[in-house]
Amino acid sequence: MHFSLNENERLDEVNDRLRLIQKTDGLTFGTDALLLAAFIRKKGRLALELGGGSGIISLLLATRERFDFIRSVEIQPSYAALISRNTTLNGLTDRLESSCADIRDHNALGEHGSYDAVFSNPPYMTTDSGFPCAGDAKNTARHEANGTIYDFAAAAAAMLKYGGTFYTVYRTERLADLLSACRAHRLEPKRMTFVHARASLPPSMLLAEFRLGGKSGLEITRPLILANDGGNTADYDYLLDKGILPDDF
Repeated sequence: MHFSLNENERLDEVNDRLRLIQKTDGLTFGTDALLLAAFIRKKGRLALELGGGSGIISLLLATRERFDFIRSVEIQPSYAALISRNTTLNGLTDRLESSCADIRDHNALGEHGSYDAVFSNPPYMTTDSGFPCAGDAKNTARHEANGTIYDFAAAAAAMLKYGGTFYTVYRTERLADLLSACRAHRLEPKRMTFVHARASLPPSMLLAEFRLGGKSGLEITRPLILANDGGNTADYDYLLDKGILPDDF
């Protein structure tokens, strides 16, 4: 297949032998996206991604056939176009489409109450926290300039079927905000995994599953440790090999 790279772009082969065009001056494929794709275990007909970036999470889920069809919504036009290019490059146009829209405009996200699952790796820094990133794209991806966690929860709740599932990866220091935002929009926490770079370190991120209209009852899985003195842990190697977490997560 013929394709060309634009200025400040590179082509990488990543997990599942996907070819991924990435912007060298923007955020690139990282652990957060890989973990979230592995954490999503529910299969369904229709899924929505809020804030697609390069499209890697949707691409991983599409190639693994977790959903019949995925719509990835991205506010930055250049990244929405990048998702489309990556979709075509990997022959996944029958399973994945990209659109440029603001997640706060629910009417632009599709039919309300129509999705079996919604997933997102949302910005986790408030607009007044952290050091500004070098480029606008990085600022948009990391800071809540175009939507807070409350906005992402509101969008997920509006678009999910009753009983549908919202999946996210988030920073542990903002766990209270995440829970408050989701419960304010009838998204009940059902499963949560804390992620540690090493067993000796506190968790740096968390993976969470919420259910629209769900009953109270949260399962905290055993922690996911990524590395030990010998390299990757068995759990992380399993994730890298199978594309999913072990059954007891």
